[in-house]
Amino acid sequence: MKVLIIGANGQIGTQLVDKLKDSQHEPVPMVRKEEDVSAFKEKGTNPVLADLEEDIGHAFRGIDAVVFTAGSGADTGEEKTELVDKKGAVKAINEAKSRGIDRFVMVSAFGADFEPEEWPDSMKHYYEAKATADNHLISSGLNYTILKPGRLTNDSGKGKVDIGERTQERMGEIPREDVATTIKEILDRPNTYRGSYEMLQGEQPIKQAVERI
Repeated sequence: MKVLIIGANGQIGTQLVDKLKDSQHEPVPMVRKEEDVSAFKEKGTNPVLADLEEDIGHAFRGIDAVVFTAGSGADTGEEKTELVDKKGAVKAINEAKSRGIDRFVMVSAFGADFEPEEWPDSMKHYYEAKATADNHLISSGLNYTILKPGRLTNDSGKGKVDIGERTQERMGEIPREDVATTIKEILDRPNTYRGSYEMLQGEQPIKQAVERI
């Protein structure tokens, strides 16, 4: 599949591009700056220049699957979170649907499906944005998978995870590399379609964990 990676310049997105280069899939990094286009071309990929806050339709031409791993970042305000994490995600979902792109993987956040009163006040706007985008994807009719990783770290990937539906007992962290590896594994696995999963560092090898979903 030709896979559009929205948020390719982020830490998960960059690692996913590298991993997909060595797979049967072709990564198409979506980036906002000309210098990023050059950087990804040097990696041997064919990036597309597009900004979530503007028209992105051209980025979806010839695409078979979409991975949304963009985020406004921890240091941005509520307005940027609204534009990227909510409106940008909804725009990408709508674009995929209008073009008949059936496969959509969303990198969301652990806790996005909690009750609003469970969200810390300082993060309510972030979780509300993620929850709105996730719910829009769920109702889209696409073959989606929503991944909700715990606290992200820059540790080297361990290759072992805990993936499952929501449970009050599950909490923890996970290396970004393991999230990228998991996305690579689930892209063409129908058993992960139309599911929403929490994801933490665990004891199961990633491939085995994905097969058991």
